[in-house]
Amino acid sequence: MSGRNRRGRDAMGVGLAALNRLAGVALIDKLRLRKPIERAVFESTKAGFRTLGAANRTFSGAKKRNAPERPGPAPARDLFDLTPTDEQKMIVDATREFAAEQLRPVAGVADADGTAPDTVLKRSVTELGVTLVGIPESFGGMGNERSVTTGVLVAEALAHGDMGLAVACLAPAAVSNALVLWGDETQQATYLPSFAGDDVPGAALAVLEARPLFDPFDLRTTATRTPGGGFRLAGSKSLVPRAATAELFVVAAELEGKPALFLVESGTSGIQIEAEPGMGLRAASTGRLILEDVDVPAGALLGNADSYADCIRLSRIGWAALACGTGRAVLDYVIPYVNERKAFGEPISHRQAVAFMVANIAIELEGARLTTLRAAARAEQGKSFAREAGLARRLTAEYGMQIGSNGVQLLGGHGYVKEHPVERWYRDLRAAAVMEGVVLV
Repeated sequence: MSGRNRRGRDAMGVGLAALNRLAGVALIDKLRLRKPIERAVFESTKAGFRTLGAANRTFSGAKKRNAPERPGPAPARDLFDLTPTDEQKMIVDATREFAAEQLRPVAGVADADGTAPDTVLKRSVTELGVTLVGIPESFGGMGNERSVTTGVLVAEALAHGDMGLAVACLAPAAVSNALVLWGDETQQATYLPSFAGDDVPGAALAVLEARPLFDPFDLRTTATRTPGGGFRLAGSKSLVPRAATAELFVVAAELEGKPALFLVESGTSGIQIEAEPGMGLRAASTGRLILEDVDVPAGALLGNADSYADCIRLSRIGWAALACGTGRAVLDYVIPYVNERKAFGEPISHRQAVAFMVANIAIELEGARLTTLRAAARAEQGKSFAREAGLARRLTAEYGMQIGSNGVQLLGGHGYVKEHPVERWYRDLRAAAVMEGVVLV
């Protein structure tokens, strides 16, 4: 960690410790200072101290190539066939097992603590290799063709364990996927090797801004050209996963009237992080990324305007997949519940209203999932997928929230308490309607 970052964090820790110790001194009650001091402690901690960016490794990648390496399109199919390949089946089975054994048991604690356990994040890399699927073999990955469908299946399986933890695990893969799809030869050589090893850097795709009716194609974060040929970024990004520990960001900003993507290392001067816990996705440790006249070199520009449009669409497909996975978790939980829960001497599933509500969850979930996979299939085959991505986003935004609400309703009073996970899934499902960026399949 640089001396600048160390001083900032030491000052933060000392300040918080001093405030907490002061709040416990009995003398302040005699001086009638408890309420003002408690208010100071509250104001200092409710949104988190504003801190400098995380310590940044020195990214020095493999030997530079003459041209960037892009994955080829997946083989086209004459019929719309959603049967996964043998390789996809193996990947999905391993991901489901990981989600059931590693994510589901710790999801409640992670939600309460507002952070994902380090062991889970490390195992998602060492055991699952979440960043390897889209990285070409020449950089140490395992994919030489577009793998959007595989990405969707992995995101869906992880979200069946917990959406917040799934977002935390998948955040670095969004950055590595962006580098594979739109990075030039220098950017790929500099950054991609770090995502193919066991020590994958924390990274995040930052698009969302904290304003009503946010439109990702109308950004308030700006990028202006500097005399030296680089760019100066100013603005802020909201609900960025693992923001406090990320070492690399892909930031969306408006450049000369058009949206663009920029690679920004967290140690760059002018970057600050604020804690920004949300209603859901608490395990993803979301924060606000603040850019105060952040200067980046000319080589930080990633892709072009067309790349940005594809980024948003692929991200929306990713969120649709996460919503489908969590929706499936709700369905799998409520079916045995309504069959076992008895009222007036019989299971409540015998009541027509209950049975119809469960059936509606299954119908809506299947429709949203088919649309999501259709969009993924077209994207990986190099076909236009804007319409399909939009439909997937629309269906999962509407049905996802309804599925979460119905799940809470079916459990009655149990749906409201944290003893059962459905209330957490309901909070997480609402994210599918408002989030942009973050995941990229």
